[in-house]
Amino acid sequence: MSVDIARYGGGFAGRYAASALWIERVITHIVEAVSALIVVAEITILLVGVISRYVFLAPVTWSDELAEMLFLWLAMLGAVVAYIRFSHMRMALFSSTKNLRLHGLLEALSLVSGIVLCACLLSPAIDHALDEIVDITPALEVPNAWATAALPIGFGLMLVIGLLRIGRVARWSDVFLAFVLIAAIGGALGACQPLLYSMGNYRLIIFFVLLVGGAVLSGIPIAFAFGLGTFANLFWMTRGPMSVMVDRFEEGMSHIVLLSVPLFIFLGFLIEITGMARTMVDFLGSLIGHVRGGLQYVLVGAMYLVSGISGSKSADMAAVAPVLFPEMQKRGAQPGDLVALLAATGAQTETIPPSLVLITIGSVTGVSISALFKGGLMPGIVLAIVLCIVVWWRYRTEDLTHVRKASWAQSGRALLVALPAVLLPFIIRTAVLEGVATATEVSTIGIAYILLYGVVAALAFRQRIAWGRLWPALIGTAALSGTILFIIGAATSMAWALTQSGFARALAVSIVGLPGGKAAFMAMSMLMFIVLGSVLEGIPAIVLFGPMLFPAARLIGINEVHYAVVVILSMGVGLFSPPFGVGYYSACAIGGINPTAGIRAIIPYLVALLIGLVLIAAVPMITTGFL
Repeated sequence: MSVDIARYGGGFAGRYAASALWIERVITHIVEAVSALIVVAEITILLVGVISRYVFLAPVTWSDELAEMLFLWLAMLGAVVAYIRFSHMRMALFSSTKNLRLHGLLEALSLVSGIVLCACLLSPAIDHALDEIVDITPALEVPNAWATAALPIGFGLMLVIGLLRIGRVARWSDVFLAFVLIAAIGGALGACQPLLYSMGNYRLIIFFVLLVGGAVLSGIPIAFAFGLGTFANLFWMTRGPMSVMVDRFEEGMSHIVLLSVPLFIFLGFLIEITGMARTMVDFLGSLIGHVRGGLQYVLVGAMYLVSGISGSKSADMAAVAPVLFPEMQKRGAQPGDLVALLAATGAQTETIPPSLVLITIGSVTGVSISALFKGGLMPGIVLAIVLCIVVWWRYRTEDLTHVRKASWAQSGRALLVALPAVLLPFIIRTAVLEGVATATEVSTIGIAYILLYGVVAALAFRQRIAWGRLWPALIGTAALSGTILFIIGAATSMAWALTQSGFARALAVSIVGLPGGKAAFMAMSMLMFIVLGSVLEGIPAIVLFGPMLFPAARLIGINEVHYAVVVILSMGVGLFSPPFGVGYYSACAIGGINPTAGIRAIIPYLVALLIGLVLIAAVPMITTGFL
């Protein structure tokens, strides 16, 4: 772990930078190793719980409690890993400017915002952890502080890393200006405190629209923007202890239902490592690869099947696109159309279980996750049909004279190879619906199944499995989980602040009072979540606005599963729509295609998705028919 001091120049500045980098590397190795081991521990604990309960009829009473305690550590250490890797979700529209001076300042502002938030929450987090010493867990009979200590340690580690990066990833002058800017905003809020009090709930526009919105647009990670806006509101507008905000942070991140998030993310990594996705794509290609637009149909079908396994949209696209894109380009498909269809299928499959967004919306609104799993299947098929209509129109004249149709024997062999992968989505869904495992636990069954498949494929069929990628996959799981869960924690505290102010109730009353009844409410919700999905991504938007709007939907008689599906698909359309949708740029990165190439090509697909979305919203039976 040696550090080349020469690369930083001589003198004090060079020695400081090299020492800071060495310390950061030490912290990185330790945090990555611990977080990866926690992922392994969570998988083991939950799998043991399923086996002991369902096979031996002897439930392990402490397994859920231990898993929940470790989960908070995974969330916070995963957030630290994501912070180290610069992978916290952010809107890089303006921070990616080619103006080097402005870019440097915005990057420094992003760095300083993290330092300020962690510094502000560190002391309240310590107080919160100390308060939990007297709270003894029922099964393990240990202080709950063993779990809540993850909060101050996580905030403290991010604070240390942020301070170590001053002068290395951002210039001292830019960092100074960023600190001055944040201090000036805080001072202005303090000076205007009497005026803000007199504004009533209109002051929320200052904190949660102007402050948070400006922070998000400047490229500050979404979680930090939410946290800073919430902290500023509570600090200047209330007299309560800031540990309340930390308590809401913990409440959002540690919900046991969300434990399925890291497990399904790891499941997605395993699918890619073992080659399961490739076998499914090869089988579908052998069936319809010879027809006009055949590989495009395969892409739509493969995304539907893979989404039912991994639960992670990035993992879905990364598993399918590299397999199909080279052959599609050989057949004459334009790069822009490829990335447009990939992004459209990303939106189409948002409700295919086990979707992380489905799990999140169930955890924050109280809607049955099992019912959401059932209700999300048919809408995905409806959207697949409308996308296939566009594919048929675009590729109706495709020249396939050089493409050979696979024989029935070849298709049969492809089916035999792909059968374990094809069965996996049905195994996962059946395990939940039949009560073998909860939505939280079922991913462990999938993980065990894929690992067994990998061992058999390697030993019996001499298939090369990249087992060396398991450790990076565990670390990647922790990082992506930390990114998601940290946003949920920040959004939960922000939603609580909005609820305490009375804004949530006022919003629900105003929406219910809209003329037009259910139709107007649904139309407004669709438009609202398309916009929110494009600027905030799905999970933050759901955590923030779900608790406010779902009670209103119930009040006017809209089925909550139907409403959840419409909301998720609306956010998916926004998420994968240029120029703001982050999902669209993820699809471009995975496909290795310039984003500008797909902007015009994606328009027909977006129109088709909107038509399908309106159809799903207007016909609730599409969602509720199988409940």
